[in-house]
Amino acid sequence: MDEKREIKYSGIESELRTLVFSGKYCPGDKLPSENELAAGYHVSRQTVRKALEGLEREGFIYAVHGSGRFVSERMNHRKQSKNIAVVMTYLSDYIFPKVISGIDQVLSENGYDLILKHTNNSRHGEIACLTELMEKDIDGIIIEPSKSNMYCKHTELFEKLDQYEIPYVFIQGEYEAMADKPHVLMDDEKGGYLLTRHLIEQGHRELYGIFKSDDSQGQKRHNGYARALAEAGIPYDPSRVIWFYTEDRKVHPVTSLQRIIRSGKKVDAVVCYNDQIARHVIRAIRETGKKVPEDISVTGYDNSDRSSMDGTRLTTIVHPQEELGRLAADMLLHLIRREETERRIIIEPELLEGDTTKAV
Repeated sequence: MDEKREIKYSGIESELRTLVFSGKYCPGDKLPSENELAAGYHVSRQTVRKALEGLEREGFIYAVHGSGRFVSERMNHRKQSKNIAVVMTYLSDYIFPKVISGIDQVLSENGYDLILKHTNNSRHGEIACLTELMEKDIDGIIIEPSKSNMYCKHTELFEKLDQYEIPYVFIQGEYEAMADKPHVLMDDEKGGYLLTRHLIEQGHRELYGIFKSDDSQGQKRHNGYARALAEAGIPYDPSRVIWFYTEDRKVHPVTSLQRIIRSGKKVDAVVCYNDQIARHVIRAIRETGKKVPEDISVTGYDNSDRSSMDGTRLTTIVHPQEELGRLAADMLLHLIRREETERRIIIEPELLEGDTTKAV
């Protein structure tokens, strides 16, 4: 192609791109045919075709065999909306309001509005939320993955977000298949390790663990528990680990532990998945006639408001909920602005000793 032809081709491509950005051609609109464009620009069809092929490669338009070329749906998301979507497993209880508060603090200071969604820790709920959000004008998404320890079968939705150039940041959990994506996480394995080591240092040897099996936090906290046992030379006994799912979290951990205690098996400490479970466990232990921490020590995780209810302060792991939200929002803003940023932030855990553990 000679220099004159090259200028014509790039100029047409640039002008068509501008028309798409300006809204002259909207997502789903059919572009004029090659013949019509060639006549309008007074160039050959070959020059027009080169311009259109460039726009196709960039994803601005797509071809339908026998029908012509159309503006891509991704152009719905090219215009800045100043809206950020936050997709959480839950919104109204436990640590989530403070996480959202941290996110909102940063984004509101930068002129963004939040669109809040929740999945009830359901894969179907997450798919529905993402599908709905891709039909809205949003600049980015902060998402807590649902049941993150299970294989993610809807990676194509995240691939579509990449195609639409909508940045997203995962918080609190991670899908194994999406480990290379931006994340802000607690070092949950180290947190589980610190709690278990603390109990071992207090002289406990009959340690039980209660962990959530369908999210990555539960698996990692369990790994920390197992590592601390191994380090102390205490054999790992799978019968001393109670696994539960989201759906049975209110019943299974409690009834299983009560059955173990009433069977006469020795239990002198319980490492719980989080503060919420620890509260249920303490109540269950007391129902068996045992005392906390005199008979059985209990630890939580997250340092939630519930950890200080009824005057009892849980031994737990500090969870900087608002800070986690702020870090995620700041990372997302850098991605939106196409600025250099860390793509994986790991928050160091800190043990907070309360009065639910006692040296033997």
